[in-house]
Amino acid sequence: MKHEMQPKKKRHLRDLLPTKRRLIQLYAALLFNANLKGFANGRIYLGGAKNLCAPGLNCYSCPGASAACPIGALQNALASSQTRAPYYVLGILALYGILFGRWICGFLCPFGLIQELLHKIPTPKLKKNRITRVLSYLKYVILAVFCIILPLIYAFRKFPLPAFCKYICPAGTLEGAMGLLSNRLNESMLGMLGPLFTWKFVLMVGFVLGAVFIYRFFCRFFCPLGALYGFFNRIALIGVRVEQPRCVDCGLCVAHCKMDVYRVGDHECISCGECMGVCPTKAIEWKGSKFVLPANEIGETSSVADSAAREARNARITKRNRILKIAVGVLMAAVLAGVMIYYNVIDRAPVAEPPAQQPPVGDAATPDDPVYGTQVGNLCYGADIEIIGGEGATFNVEQQRGKAVVLNFWYTTCGPCLQELPHFDALAKEYGDRVVMMAMCAEFDAAEAPAFVAENFASYSMLFGLDLPGEAYYNRLGGRDAYPFTVVVGTDGVIVATKQGPMSESELRTALDLALG
Repeated sequence: MKHEMQPKKKRHLRDLLPTKRRLIQLYAALLFNANLKGFANGRIYLGGAKNLCAPGLNCYSCPGASAACPIGALQNALASSQTRAPYYVLGILALYGILFGRWICGFLCPFGLIQELLHKIPTPKLKKNRITRVLSYLKYVILAVFCIILPLIYAFRKFPLPAFCKYICPAGTLEGAMGLLSNRLNESMLGMLGPLFTWKFVLMVGFVLGAVFIYRFFCRFFCPLGALYGFFNRIALIGVRVEQPRCVDCGLCVAHCKMDVYRVGDHECISCGECMGVCPTKAIEWKGSKFVLPANEIGETSSVADSAAREARNARITKRNRILKIAVGVLMAAVLAGVMIYYNVIDRAPVAEPPAQQPPVGDAATPDDPVYGTQVGNLCYGADIEIIGGEGATFNVEQQRGKAVVLNFWYTTCGPCLQELPHFDALAKEYGDRVVMMAMCAEFDAAEAPAFVAENFASYSMLFGLDLPGEAYYNRLGGRDAYPFTVVVGTDGVIVATKQGPMSESELRTALDLALG
């Protein structure tokens, strides 16, 4: 028996245009990655906006990121020495949750958008089932263990550990690591890669492939941020809800949903709104739609009996929604343009430029003498660094001729930084007066630094100092958006070694022996 040929459905231009939700996702992704020049110069934006958290999962270390990642901020806050930091981050997360819940996952998360686009690749798809519903609870375990328990345990050990970011997060690898390593200006970072990066890269490939075959693979089974927002879904001001008087419990909404929901608006619902189109009684609507949002284009209530009146009303609604879509698009474009101008033009206070290369001053200077620079063989630039606890005393590398100098830049929340400081100090004691070691932290202000150093490094022989405002000395010596960073200077003021990343005890000893001649 022959099958009748079905006429080919004509595709209209409107079928090729992105939906309203997709437009919002694109706008959000651009808004939270507005530092476009970061992709060109291979540097991370470190301005004031990084003190704010983007609502969705978007890596802090992405070259374009204009705000911090909330789940990374949560881990660092729990491990921070600043007692107010956890309250600040938890307050922001609670605010996002109460306002939006998992609507953020459906509309504002850049990594969610990436997963949805990957899922559009034509391949066989694995649909939800009992196993996927059980696996959806795994993200709550990850939230508890990797984002709360482990950071707290290591905080008490004085070695901060953002465990989820370090061992699991694919957004950090895809957006942060790959975004930085793909820039030829960051070739020096390739030497910092090791087994941990290999693990993260393999894991990222697994998540990417998973998203091709399973809808929002990472989001459904592994994302701790989605788990956190899920707790707020029922009380969130924005999202979807069911008008029970009109609901006939047909189950079409749950069957149509690609997430592992048990009912509309539960902790797994990302409030994408797709269920509205399959509800036969139009019982699903946006929360607050009577006051904030226009009526849905996809349906009509049973109170309108006359078909002509219904068509006219639908036409008015369609026109109003079209105008609303254009207005929102123009508004979002204006906001995005303003943010991009701010981040790329105003950005942050300019870093002081180092002096032009020049030979040492004096009658003995020759064209072959070393010049100032950031590479091995260059003279090291000097700057007056305030010594923590030094009663106003300062340190300048150019005043230390005759001694080897180690300049180390670190952060209190950087695990590798804290792990290398003990053997730095051990070598400072071993070499004695022949070596001066200065550890500089750009995170401190002058008021809180002495108490932190006194509490954690009271027995150390190293000097501790404050970097210049805006990490100026770090940048002047060639540091590029990664900690720790170490510069070893010889007795003649010439750089003998630099290391972006942790420096082992044997590496430091070799550099010191070279610096001392």
